[in-house]
Amino acid sequence: MRKLLAFAGILVAVHALGADPAADAVTKGQVVVESWLTLTDAGKYGESWDAAAALFRSAVTRAAWEKAMNDARKPLGALKSRKLKSATFSTSLPQAPAGEYVIVQFDTVFEGSSAMVETVTAMHEKDGSWKAAGYFIRPT
Repeated sequence: MRKLLAFAGILVAVHALGADPAADAVTKGQVVVESWLTLTDAGKYGESWDAAAALFRSAVTRAAWEKAMNDARKPLGALKSRKLKSATFSTSLPQAPAGEYVIVQFDTVFEGSSAMVETVTAMHEKDGSWKAAGYFIRPT
């Protein structure tokens, strides 16, 4: 039994050493994105701005974000369904500083719209946290 436990411990250690940092980033980024979307789904646009990355907050004021979301997102109505389409890791994005990003796309349906694709980008902040850094929605 001790040999089996020792072998299992070695396997865990080897697996941990070979862990894929990009896969870990995708998992963390996706969790943050889904949490952030909960705020937007609830119409808490100001709170979603507060929870966003510094890069996001420096690009748009809280008031402008709330207005944009009230104008574009609110008319779509309540969320009916959201299905993960993809989640990818990148170290570069157009018009963004070099860093670590996770781009998450969802196939989404709201009560007042046809099928949409939501793209939310999470960014690894200097303090080690992951935060939403971009949001884009378009019809499919």
